[in-house]
Amino acid sequence: MRAVVTGATGGIGEAIARRLAAAGHSVVLIGRSSERTDAARRRIAAAVPGADLHGETADLSLMADVRDLATRLDPLPDVAISNAAVVAPLDRVTAEGLPLTLATNHLAPYLLLRTLAERIGAGPARFVIVGAAPRALARVPVDLDDLRMRNERTLGPLPSFRPFAAYGRTKNMNAMFGYALARRLAGTRITVNGGHPGIVRQTGLGRHASGGLKVFTSLLNPFVPGVDYGADNPAWLATAPEVAGVTGGYFVRRKEVPTAPHTTDVTRCDRLWDESARLVGLPAALR
Repeated sequence: MRAVVTGATGGIGEAIARRLAAAGHSVVLIGRSSERTDAARRRIAAAVPGADLHGETADLSLMADVRDLATRLDPLPDVAISNAAVVAPLDRVTAEGLPLTLATNHLAPYLLLRTLAERIGAGPARFVIVGAAPRALARVPVDLDDLRMRNERTLGPLPSFRPFAAYGRTKNMNAMFGYALARRLAGTRITVNGGHPGIVRQTGLGRHASGGLKVFTSLLNPFVPGVDYGADNPAWLATAPEVAGVTGGYFVRRKEVPTAPHTTDVTRCDRLWDESARLVGLPAALR
């Protein structure tokens, strides 16, 4: 099996890649620089002698990079795990004019997995979208009239916590996208599932945190498990025989769970799909 893992140069992504490599799978590590990708490959190779590892460089905040990555991957993967994510200041925008959090966390997996699905066609594959805690996300529904999250006050009263609320919205977008893609791929041999890795430390998500959020993150870290715990659910979804053929689900600790009604509403999911297509320059319909 050949697996592609985004955000594989540290945190949960590297732990997922290491776990898959230890199980004998070929793993493609996606990182935003060749230096980081090579360093992660060396760390995994030291932990898993003989691991079949490959590196690909792409800045997943840039749709041009994502598009190029999705079209150059060869051979095509049997598994694609979308894991890369950031919690960035709300005023951080990419060179393409998109909010960094929106581009990296939602538009990148939307473009990558859509393009891979079209290339894979009739072939079998598993897509896994790493999300967040469904109960927490129930409180931050996506504002479909403000995907760029320009109205910052709707993200909460504390400015230092607003970037994390924006992150939460993009994680809800991940769930909505997963459901929408699974519906569009019904009848094919490609499955799409989302999953929460758990709250873990050393993910790198909080590296841009400031104020109260930075303090909260530092206080939380000693009391939560590490990245190997977070790798379990995504790696299981990617490989377990018991979920072969299962699609359109969301899993926590290897069990399928419901997510908030605002993430499963078909009309809302389709509206997010269409607007995301516009933002990345794709037609709404899959080929």
